[in-house]
Amino acid sequence: MTSSAPQPQSPQPPYGQGDASFQAAGGAPGIRKLVDAFYDLMETLPDVAVMRAMHPADLTVARDKLHLFLCGWLGGEKVYAKKYGSITIPTAHAHLPIGAAERDQWLLCMQQAVARQPYPEAFQRYLMTQLAVPAERIRQACAARAGGA
Repeated sequence: MTSSAPQPQSPQPPYGQGDASFQAAGGAPGIRKLVDAFYDLMETLPDVAVMRAMHPADLTVARDKLHLFLCGWLGGEKVYAKKYGSITIPTAHAHLPIGAAERDQWLLCMQQAVARQPYPEAFQRYLMTQLAVPAERIRQACAARAGGA
């Protein structure tokens, strides 16, 4: 005899395992929306003018690079390297004077961009915690290059 009761679904894998984060972000289209919101905020928030000035006037390539990087970083297909080559985040930003203020400006834009997405609250918290790690590593690498802490 078969039951007509709904079968329990297997729980969502924890964020950070397999492609759970990629899926929670809406896959490549969802990450594109996040990246577009991020760069739109960077272009409009007066509090991030210093960070915006570190980018080229035309953000088309920057948008594409961040989109492809985040797709792979969140557990999707690793397409960034196919198009742009391998990347080490601190090294890629080595030419920029990034301190705590610039790190915080980047995180402010990302926090507001994440908040504009239809992500579950738990994923928003997880994502911001994870994004703070490379942001801080970039700051530390820049400080070490400059002879600071």
